[in-house]
Amino acid sequence: MRSQRRERSRAQLDHAGSSWIAPGDARTQQGADSALAERIRRRAGRAALNELPAALLDGLCAYAALLRRWNARMNLTALGDDDGGVDRLIVEPLLAVRHLANPAGKVIDVGSGGGSPAVPFRLAMRGGSMVMVEAKARKAAFLREAIRRLDLPRTSVEADRFEDLLARRPVLRGAFDALTVRGVRVDESALRALQPFVRDGGELLLFTRTDREAGAAWTAPPPPLALRATHRLVESPDSQLVVLRKQPGQAKSE
Repeated sequence: MRSQRRERSRAQLDHAGSSWIAPGDARTQQGADSALAERIRRRAGRAALNELPAALLDGLCAYAALLRRWNARMNLTALGDDDGGVDRLIVEPLLAVRHLANPAGKVIDVGSGGGSPAVPFRLAMRGGSMVMVEAKARKAAFLREAIRRLDLPRTSVEADRFEDLLARRPVLRGAFDALTVRGVRVDESALRALQPFVRDGGELLLFTRTDREAGAAWTAPPPPLALRATHRLVESPDSQLVVLRKQPGQAKSE
């Protein structure tokens, strides 16, 4: 009996709360899912992302529902009830994909945490692949569950600090067309540690809230990086994407 109870507990953990909705609550949950889909569609429309494909919208809603369930027992990234949460966690990554030089390339997301920008970004990519990097074991477990539940192709998780990852996996050096990052303080030291993941001519996409967040390190990044562009993503003045390009043929500070 004790062994059976342990197996039941393990199964409940593996499902991450997927069966916590009682039959009597199913109608309420369906209504909540429909309301969430409408919120995403409305906020995307305000950002000129009209006519989201049905498959993409379904994937975004499934991600948000999974995030909500896991948040009931551990602290990930709360979606919240306000439009700002939808903008930050879902709409901003969808907009950022438009600024990829190669939308079907190889992408690495650093500090993936609760899955944004990585999961919405991956859902919106046209092919390609993604590696998510997350040092905290429980958050890495959530990311693996999201990949499995959403059936994301050519997507994997590295449970490690990005500063240590290349020493363990040197094959990742220069392996990516683009690197995305949010939730990591991107000062000059971080830029030096991040750029080796990207090939010559590749790019770093930094989700920043304000110029002060990164200490303005990206305005004059260390070689071989160069500022390519900045983009305002949604209406908030604190929503900004900074794109740095790794210049080929320059000495590398790694």
